[in-house]
Amino acid sequence: MADYLLAGGSVLTRDGLVEANVQVGNGTIEAIGADARSGEVIDCAGLIIGPGLVDLHAHLREPGQEWKEDIGSASRAAVAGGFTAILAMPNTAPPTDAGHLARYISDRGTEVGLCEIVPTGCITKSMEGQRLAHLDELSDAGVTVFTDDGASVADAGLLRRAMEYVAERGGLISQHAEDPGLADGGHMHEGTVSSWLGMRALPSEAETTIVARDLALAEMTGCRYHVAHVSAAATVGLIAAAKQNGLPVTAEVAPHHLFFTEEAVRTMNPVYKMYPPLRSEADAEAMRAALESGVIDAVATDHAPHAAHEKDVPFEEAPRGVIGLETAFAAVRTSTRLDPAAIFDRMSVRPARIAGLSRHGRIPATGVAANLAVVDMDEQWTPTKFESKSANSPFAGVRLTGRPKYTFFEGALVWRDQEAGQ
Repeated sequence: MADYLLAGGSVLTRDGLVEANVQVGNGTIEAIGADARSGEVIDCAGLIIGPGLVDLHAHLREPGQEWKEDIGSASRAAVAGGFTAILAMPNTAPPTDAGHLARYISDRGTEVGLCEIVPTGCITKSMEGQRLAHLDELSDAGVTVFTDDGASVADAGLLRRAMEYVAERGGLISQHAEDPGLADGGHMHEGTVSSWLGMRALPSEAETTIVARDLALAEMTGCRYHVAHVSAAATVGLIAAAKQNGLPVTAEVAPHHLFFTEEAVRTMNPVYKMYPPLRSEADAEAMRAALESGVIDAVATDHAPHAAHEKDVPFEEAPRGVIGLETAFAAVRTSTRLDPAAIFDRMSVRPARIAGLSRHGRIPATGVAANLAVVDMDEQWTPTKFESKSANSPFAGVRLTGRPKYTFFEGALVWRDQEAGQ
């Protein structure tokens, strides 16, 4: 494995940003500062060196829907976005509801070798919400995060039993909070724009009612509980109160819910169809404020690839979801007031802690695994092409600020932006 000298950059340390060289070798950070002298020189002048980003929420589509994405293409998209670890959602075909399926995903990630692919497991068998998945097998296969993402677990009794089991194993329940009755048939946020369009919609209460119920179950069971892709201002209040009461609760927000609002749907472009839907400006502002204050712990992409022909249909007929791995850092940098340390905290340190990934989200220091993202905080760019197989991005053609330039995974240089210095 080659050694590298990351020269002339600003290193994110526990004491803040420090101008120093970083020597990478044997999969670790071997030195920072004056002792860092050897290896292939990577010019990092004007760049910030921080821990590789960690995504708590990505749909990789393999196995079963490889025409949208596969673990290879998703890994390339991830490292292009500065990510060194991503959690693979279990709504594959078949769903990841048994140990051998989780091992397949983990092994495929290792085979590709660009970043760590961490399988999550279903809460219920086949994600049908009727009976529990093989939680014991999944846990034995190393799964620690359980979710039926794409659908809520509507049966409170079933979710309670899952929480009790997962709590015993020290795992985490991540909930796609969407009441099926309130959300049934809805295509966008229920508000002024849906009324103007005459489109069937779903209210923000579809999210908040599930979160309120689940927080009561988390208190009952003691299970760690994570709210996926928060989108509604009222949900933020519930999460803040739960944290103040000492409940083991965390939450994430997707970049598109920080950046866009329901106004984008006026175009009827299916690229703006995602669930939870884009909500009001007040909701988006609440997401930004909650991320900045730390009430929302993490940014997660909810990367959801769809082939062009699937999205090239009327809005109501289009599948929900957008890609986000390659634009997440820039979207957060552009839409929030977070400084570099806070961005790395919300996109690397906290997500790694939530997922229990000990080799990721580590502030650079001698002896730490060299999982690193080197970023330009101020570069302005416009996404026009993607490493992902799919291109269903709401950020395509949007001017953004901030861009990952180099990504290192376990000491290997796995991504170099084409415009970065040679």
